[in-house]
Amino acid sequence: MSTGEVLLEARALRKIYRHDGREIPVLRGIDLVIHRADRIAIVGASGAGKSTLMHLLGTLDRPSQGQLLFRGRDLTKLSARQLAEFRNRSVGFMFQFHHLLPEFSALENVMMPALIRRVAKPEARKNAERWLEAVGLTPRLTHRPGELSGGEQQRVALARALAAEPELLLADEPTGNLDSGTSQGIHELFSFINAEFGTAMLIVTHNTGLAALMPRCLRMKDGLLVQDEAAA
Repeated sequence: MSTGEVLLEARALRKIYRHDGREIPVLRGIDLVIHRADRIAIVGASGAGKSTLMHLLGTLDRPSQGQLLFRGRDLTKLSARQLAEFRNRSVGFMFQFHHLLPEFSALENVMMPALIRRVAKPEARKNAERWLEAVGLTPRLTHRPGELSGGEQQRVALARALAAEPELLLADEPTGNLDSGTSQGIHELFSFINAEFGTAMLIVTHNTGLAALMPRCLRMKDGLLVQDEAAA
């Protein structure tokens, strides 16, 4: 298990939804420490709370109780605007359904978050080209998503997630729609990016083969972390 610099720490995180006057507990008290450059998989049955946990860790949703510390800063005390600034700077997101904009090229899709942050267009383009090169897509810069394979689309999504050089990448079922060979290629990219740039990675997956390749694997059941397996 990692013993280096603590990047993100969850303390007794709980998430409770309310429906028709009833409380539905989804997360029942999660304690988790993510160190810089960690690579972690989270596995578990559907409904175990994996995606909810990822949304809380990425501050896309707020916990009902508990603390979430990023480099010691309590994110649960920040305003919505402060959280948006934190996400834009420190967290990259990658999902099973990559949400690429179909009318734009691979290069334009990767540039988009930087342009939204008002980065100058030449700088945004140069950075996007660098990340598309890192994921092996330099020959496909001008292709739109519909002209790319599923694996290539996920590579674009990965480049977009990393374009702001976040310290933490959160990936929810990133290989869910891919065949085993393409899934292996995405895993190799994760390993390369992690080693080259020190990006911490937390990956929610039903792919047991992918999870087995990660240095650390967490298992969730009924809103709790019930098992934490670290590579020897």
